[in-house]
Amino acid sequence: MDLILCHTTADFDALGAAVGLTRLLSGSKIVLTSGSHPPVRDFLALHRDEYPLIERRSVNPEKIRSLTVVDTQQRDRLGKAAEWLDLPNLKEIIVYDHHLGQESDIPATRSHIDSVGATTTLIVEQLEQQEISLTSAEATVMALGIHVDTGSLTYDQSTARDALALAWLMQQGASLSVISTYRDPGLSPQLQQLLTESLESLEYLYLHGYTVAWVTLKTDSFVPGLSSLASELVELTEIDALLLANEYPLGEEDSRLTVIGRSQIPKTNLNLLFQLLGGGGHSQAASLNLRGVDSQAILKQLLDGIKAQIPHPLTARDLMSSPVRTILPETTIAEAQRILLRYGHSGLFVVDTQGQLVGIISRRDIDIALHHGFSHAPVKGYMTKNLKTITPDTTLPQIESVMVTYDIGRLPVLENEQLMGIVTRTDVLRELHQEWDEEQEGEQKFKIQNSKFKIPLRTELQNRLATQLWQLLATASQEAEKRGWHLYLVGGAVRDLLLTEAVAGTLMIKDIDLVVDGFHKSADVGAGVELAKALRQLYPMARLEIHGAFQTAALLWHKDPELDSLWVDIATARTEFYPYPAANPEVEASSIRQDLYRRDFTINALALRLTSPRTGELLDFFGGLLDLQARQIRVLHANSFIEDPTRIFRGVRFAVRFGFEIEPQTEEFIRYAINSGVYDRTAQENSRTPALQTRLKTELKHILEAPYWKSALQLLDNLGALQCIHPSLKLDAELLRKLRLLESCLRRFDSHPTLINWEMRLEALIAHLAPQYRAKVAKNLQLQEDGIERLQNLACAQAEVVESLPKCQSPSQIMQLLREYDLPMLILIALQSPRSLRHQIWEYLTVWANVQPLLNGNDLKKLDYKPGPQYRQMLDDILAATLDGVITDKTEAEEFLAQHYPK
Repeated sequence: MDLILCHTTADFDALGAAVGLTRLLSGSKIVLTSGSHPPVRDFLALHRDEYPLIERRSVNPEKIRSLTVVDTQQRDRLGKAAEWLDLPNLKEIIVYDHHLGQESDIPATRSHIDSVGATTTLIVEQLEQQEISLTSAEATVMALGIHVDTGSLTYDQSTARDALALAWLMQQGASLSVISTYRDPGLSPQLQQLLTESLESLEYLYLHGYTVAWVTLKTDSFVPGLSSLASELVELTEIDALLLANEYPLGEEDSRLTVIGRSQIPKTNLNLLFQLLGGGGHSQAASLNLRGVDSQAILKQLLDGIKAQIPHPLTARDLMSSPVRTILPETTIAEAQRILLRYGHSGLFVVDTQGQLVGIISRRDIDIALHHGFSHAPVKGYMTKNLKTITPDTTLPQIESVMVTYDIGRLPVLENEQLMGIVTRTDVLRELHQEWDEEQEGEQKFKIQNSKFKIPLRTELQNRLATQLWQLLATASQEAEKRGWHLYLVGGAVRDLLLTEAVAGTLMIKDIDLVVDGFHKSADVGAGVELAKALRQLYPMARLEIHGAFQTAALLWHKDPELDSLWVDIATARTEFYPYPAANPEVEASSIRQDLYRRDFTINALALRLTSPRTGELLDFFGGLLDLQARQIRVLHANSFIEDPTRIFRGVRFAVRFGFEIEPQTEEFIRYAINSGVYDRTAQENSRTPALQTRLKTELKHILEAPYWKSALQLLDNLGALQCIHPSLKLDAELLRKLRLLESCLRRFDSHPTLINWEMRLEALIAHLAPQYRAKVAKNLQLQEDGIERLQNLACAQAEVVESLPKCQSPSQIMQLLREYDLPMLILIALQSPRSLRHQIWEYLTVWANVQPLLNGNDLKKLDYKPGPQYRQMLDDILAATLDGVITDKTEAEEFLAQHYPK
């Protein structure tokens, strides 16, 4: 175990440096040795789950391998954790600090001490040098460390290196809104005096869960730094918006008014308000200067403007996930851990036999119990009983306040004493960190780090889709709203909308996935099916298919005059679990978040809400927008490919189709899954492995019928993924040659397509295997019966042709041999044969197979031959004579018959 130790009463610099080191020292954990500064404590109340923090009491000293100490060189600043410095099993002790000239009593094996404004800067430089990217949460806390320790680059110890480090962290996605919330720049003595006066004179207004405050300060002259005072007031009073006015005289009868505005309320825009009075700034910070005006009238005008802008806040009903996974108090710690693992939760609610909420147990609680050997103990001994709860109507600011005040990571939502859902830190953070920039009326852009990725709003979405398709989605959303449900457009359709330029009315998506999330209204698992049935009443031309096991339904149109051939899947939001690798998943009803979490890649885990009141809202829980922008395919889970190998083929298909790269770690996961041998073991242990059978065939169909199939096969081979078809299958030079020949055969011999090209390509891949494997693989992939039979008989047929064809002395003998095989078999035989035989097969298919007998059955009747079985032999003999040049016209054919078949 590799640990990173922060000093007692950790500040942001210690925490930021420690977070950065977890990326340099893979797998390491952070220990806050004893408490933290109040701002750090408040920050972690919301962000704790973003970082690999563990408690000192849960550490087993015998398993510690190395210690890294940050932001101090003194043992006594490590609290009880200082005892670990003397452990005999330690391999390494590393110190990072920026305090020069101190005597250290830590027995470090390596030290990184330099004259910079913050220890975090030293870590940033190493991360940048090694080209290690950060998450927004990591970049934010590291930026906070530098801001706080350098006074936002204003303290004397600040260096250019600190500024460069901050710039790099901004490129990595550090959240400025979070930084401004937690940094403390300090105030001058004059401003401190005005701060006291302001706190005594502030007036407040409460609206929609937000607090707006205002104050007028009268001074003798201009006061510099009022913006810092405004920021300090916002932080100290925890208000959401502030108008700070300063009025001072310019002469005996003249005066000047300065107003500084600050707002943390989403969708308010102070810049627009202040511009009306000649001021300006940004949406969250603006100012104005006026002379000879009524200060109270100006304040009232600005206050009325803010009140008009304040939106109705989000409520727990909008944020919560449902249904909630619950357990009984008697459930063992081991079983609780299994449930957490299965569903990917970070905590579980505990209910009694009457369904009443009695407690909650977190992953941390379970880890500690397991650490002490209590896997058999019931959770009631470890659960938290004094729960803070909220109602569906609790607003987002109120939720945030409860979480920060009580350091709670998840809040149960109760309505009439029934558990309706759960709101987590992640839900709150996602809303708080989502920044919107309204650049012009009717247009919004979602900020991704330092760039902008366009999200289609309702009106733009409508413009991007064909009119008839938009009308279908609008009708579906109306039907969902009637039942009180949320409806989402999910997956590939959202991805394609984001990637497609807005050309009005031209995008007709052929395959659409809709998800109904209705558990906030107690909808049952059949919500998706019910919605599909309702739409079927409105669109009687559609065919309805229901798949009860997966809680899904599909509406299918075939050559409809308006919707053409369209497939609309409608599902109830669900989660899934794979009982073993390559199996069909077991599904359970869940929330939209869990539904997206079960998907394959981040770019397919996006959703657009179609129902009001938040129509057009994009749900991106896993960084899909960033990956679209980076043009990369990134998997959601490390075990994704082990559970479902078809995801490898889908990932390759998407990468080649869109010209994306497979993200490096995702490629590592693919190679690990393939090389682990898990697919072979699973196939041996289980009779049904759909992901290696029917679902794999479906993915192969999608690839082999696409115009980019060759590139996809090459990428699959590079990844070793063709082993999923058979362990010996490789795209070697010989197989590439066969595939090129196959394309030539299909163009020449099947110009009016009668063969299914993708099936022929798949058969060619299987035919490249050793003969003893071909039929087994074909049956495993559940090919058509004729295809299985063809591959099963290919070796014998090829052997016969190879042996007999060189012995044929005439075209008629060649025809007699080869016409026993259909076109697909002849093509496969040709692919496996040497050039000389292949040339003869080619000549047979292009010339001799098209030659017709000079006489037909009617001609034989006119020549007074009695109809019967001999007709076939007679016509065959005429054809053979024609092919061999013995006869050339009808007269010679009749003479040939008279000679060989006398009457």
